[in-house]
Amino acid sequence: MSDSPRPSVLFVCVHNAGRSQMAAAFLTHLAGDRVEVRSAGSAPAEHVNPAVVEAMAEVGIDIAAEIPKVLTTEAVQASDVVITMGCGDACPYFPGKTYRDWKLNDPAGQGVAAVRPIRDEIRSRVQSLVGELTDGGRG
Repeated sequence: MSDSPRPSVLFVCVHNAGRSQMAAAFLTHLAGDRVEVRSAGSAPAEHVNPAVVEAMAEVGIDIAAEIPKVLTTEAVQASDVVITMGCGDACPYFPGKTYRDWKLNDPAGQGVAAVRPIRDEIRSRVQSLVGELTDGGRG
């Protein structure tokens, strides 16, 4: 067992009701306790998009109890990797952090049929991220 701290990832989108919630749920599901996972929004919604909840339930992941969270400077500072999904310049920048921007369609206002391909793209990207964070990347 390694005594090095586990990597931490923050997923950020505007409402923290769709893309960032799906990404956080997939990373938690795939990496377990090997990675610390956070998600937030620059302008959080009141609840997670019901079509997103349904699409995730289809793949066996229950996010119905998740609540959109506001993006804080502390969350960014506490994360090694910050992945933005359409939040523009709302995400604070700190030197030494790894920033990535995932260009993904916004599921807001979409039905579950439109959310499925977004969900599947996020799952694919998160699977690659898990490999980077847990297998390689040691330099």
